[in-house]
Amino acid sequence: MKVLKWILIGIIVVVAGAITYLTVFLDPNDFKPQIIAAVEKQTGRDFNIDKPLEWTFFPSIGIKAGGISLGNPKTFSQPTFAAVSEIVATVELMPLFSHEVKIAELVLDGLRLNIVTDKQGKTSLDGLNSAKSADATPAASEPAASTADGGLTLKSLSIGGVSVTDAQVHVINEATGSDNLFTLDSFKIGALSLGEFASLDYELSAALDGLTVSSEGHGQLKISEDLKVFSLKELALKTVAEGKSLPTGKIENSVTVDATVDTNKSIATTTLTDLAINDIKGKGQLDVQFGAAVPNIAAKLTLGEIDVDKWLPESSEDKTAAAPATESPSAPAARAQEPDLTGLKAVNADFELDVAGIKVSGLTTKDWKMIINLKNGVMNMKQLSAALYDGSLQASASLDGRNPVAKYSFDSQISAINIRNLLKDAADTDILAGTADIAIKGDGNSLIPDNIKQRLSANGKFAINNGALYGVNVPQMIRGAQAKLKGDFTETNNETKKTDFTSLTGSFSLANGVANNPDLLMASPLIRISGQGDAHLLDQSLDYKLTTALVSTLKGQGGKELDDLVGVEIPLAIKGTFAEPKFSLDTDALFKSKVKEEADKAKEKLTNKLFEKLGGKK
Repeated sequence: MKVLKWILIGIIVVVAGAITYLTVFLDPNDFKPQIIAAVEKQTGRDFNIDKPLEWTFFPSIGIKAGGISLGNPKTFSQPTFAAVSEIVATVELMPLFSHEVKIAELVLDGLRLNIVTDKQGKTSLDGLNSAKSADATPAASEPAASTADGGLTLKSLSIGGVSVTDAQVHVINEATGSDNLFTLDSFKIGALSLGEFASLDYELSAALDGLTVSSEGHGQLKISEDLKVFSLKELALKTVAEGKSLPTGKIENSVTVDATVDTNKSIATTTLTDLAINDIKGKGQLDVQFGAAVPNIAAKLTLGEIDVDKWLPESSEDKTAAAPATESPSAPAARAQEPDLTGLKAVNADFELDVAGIKVSGLTTKDWKMIINLKNGVMNMKQLSAALYDGSLQASASLDGRNPVAKYSFDSQISAINIRNLLKDAADTDILAGTADIAIKGDGNSLIPDNIKQRLSANGKFAINNGALYGVNVPQMIRGAQAKLKGDFTETNNETKKTDFTSLTGSFSLANGVANNPDLLMASPLIRISGQGDAHLLDQSLDYKLTTALVSTLKGQGGKELDDLVGVEIPLAIKGTFAEPKFSLDTDALFKSKVKEEADKAKEKLTNKLFEKLGGKK
């Protein structure tokens, strides 16, 4: 017992002696001038420690400081770059003798950061590392202490808690006039020991230009014993953003994150579960290899039903209708610029997206799947598939962003879709019906919208079966023309404007903003329509010159009154626009054809009579 007693007395004496030495002979305020001078020399800015430095004792030893501030460059509107109201760091004394570091508490309160960008583009961060002494000479290197030779080793590290409260970051851009404020209300880490999970909680808010954001998170953090692996477990995040600039006015996001960063292997993995963005549900996986000069990313995202219309901004037509008309001098339109795609070279990536359904601009689609590979500035969309309107879409594409003007190519097939329902939903037009197969393959350069229309080159083909052309009744038009030839100018427009067909086929080529269709062919038991035409993408106009020929008559679309026209080719023109095509028969050509036919009959009749008079036969 006496031995134990003297050991305890010895420990108390050592601790008391250390405290006495620190308080009497080692005043931390003696070092304030050197600290301030070193920081000002390093940064070239004003640095202050207004409050006295204080030792803290029992049950742990530490130091407390406050009133710390670092200035911005003197020409800036905000004189202070960084300020802290109070910093407290305490370490348990006794474990240090066993090479164990036990930080009882780390406290940071009242942090203020003012990050300013002036009108010349200079920022608060510029020059922080540039004021190093130019004449400093490197100290002679000494052999590093070897742990094998009895050097200092760290057996364990534990932190009783980390607390950051009342922190603000003020970001001001005087060049653009933006002023954003980020507030970290609290950030806390519970008792943390290497190799074990500790609680992690935060709350923050932000006031951005026309936008407010609030966020909170609760989860667990672990740091490996070798300080090289960092893990987040079941970190539940909730974020709410509100503002008029948002398409929905308010966006609510929640997700649970599990993540690991291994600095030894240069690998980071993230798993997203219970993802919700307003009414969109999903999950995902993200893997990053960041050891190479160009990081490699592999990502997979699975989403439920998406109504894109809810996320689209208000249409310009609606805004025009809602806003009063004002007269203002017209300014020359800014010249369109190619998008900057240099970011495509920054990473190599493989991305896979699955979406249960997408609704946009009235279109309803399901089972979307997209697989993308990005490498060395070239993005290849290996697969884009979806189910739509009783049929399917299959496509692939590539985008080469290695040069200032991007190049692209694509290959797509649409199979067995209900073309009438598609056009109704997509363009609110009822012009064509049937089961459609469409294939198109093309390439181009430049991503400026007008250049895409002009520089896109493509070839394709289409086939529409068992359908109808709405807005025109070709047999009725032929009957009307025939009646006029007989002197009957009575208008008969009581029949449905619809032309049935068994097949509508053709091929097309696209160049310089014009789609040329050289071999349009529409076939039905009654008529054949064939010919060629152009569709101009820039002004969305049509110019088709076709020929209509009756091959037989049907009571439903002609009757015996058309028997005389069987085999007669009748010119048919299509003009107008994509939305409102105009159909017209060339009655003059029809009249000339009829006159020629009658002349041929009269000539033949006269020839026969002449032969009869001459006593012969033709």
